[in-house]
Amino acid sequence: MTVSRLTAAGLHDVADELADLLTDTVDGGASIGFLAPLGRAAALAWWQERADAVAAGHHAVWVAHVGGRLLGTIALALPDKPNSRHRAELVKLMVHRNGRGQGVARTLLATVETEAAAAGITLLHLDTETGSPAESLYVSAGWTRVGAIPDYAAAPSGELRPTTIFYKRLVPPVRR
Repeated sequence: MTVSRLTAAGLHDVADELADLLTDTVDGGASIGFLAPLGRAAALAWWQERADAVAAGHHAVWVAHVGGRLLGTIALALPDKPNSRHRAELVKLMVHRNGRGQGVARTLLATVETEAAAAGITLLHLDTETGSPAESLYVSAGWTRVGAIPDYAAAPSGELRPTTIFYKRLVPPVRR
């Protein structure tokens, strides 16, 4: 498995694969901000819009390839205010249904945590659907559960679901 951080141009280069990943994730029932059915054109347009945020330094996006196929992605939303430069929001962790159970999500999560700490970020936060497989991943990866908010977001089916808020403190690497 290889994990790489995308530039804006790199994101455009793999936008088709990312659109396929996004539609597969929504079709699989994951609550990541979209309702089903999500058309491929809408998914592609959404990813292409992210390239502007990457170019502006407001987003950082990583992808995981296994056997030459893009099977996962994760991103950080980076703050633009001076008093919050020490933190970032983890957003859009997705793994294609064909890539689950291979450690893709755990590898992406560890990569982002390491790279964020190296960049001086000392606090990450996220929200995820309560009771989802992602919630179990974050607990097992040492994230701290803050609490749950009822009826926070709609699942792809439209049903309102609770979300759980997590955070993780990062320790910057020791510079020698």
